[in-house]
Amino acid sequence: MRVLAGIFVALIIVIQYPLWLGKGGWLRVWDVDRQVEAQGAKNERLEIRNSALAAEVKDLKQGSDAIEERARYELGMVKNDEVFFQVPRKQSQ
Repeated sequence: MRVLAGIFVALIIVIQYPLWLGKGGWLRVWDVDRQVEAQGAKNERLEIRNSALAAEVKDLKQGSDAIEERARYELGMVKNDEVFFQVPRKQSQ
């Protein structure tokens, strides 16, 4: 009877091994699930960035106001009939 119980225990262990440690076992499923969650978080950040870039591209394509604003602030451009005043900041002593 002990031999039969030992055989059954050995068969149960042999059957359980692929379930836990095999190619499609639980440990692999947990690891893949963790990777999917990490990739999902990365995708959310990239979607937010892409939507901001798409809004900026749309604004640049449709309106000249955005182009004019960028030219003024980034390049220091002024119109022909405008006068530019630069007020220097006082340096603290």
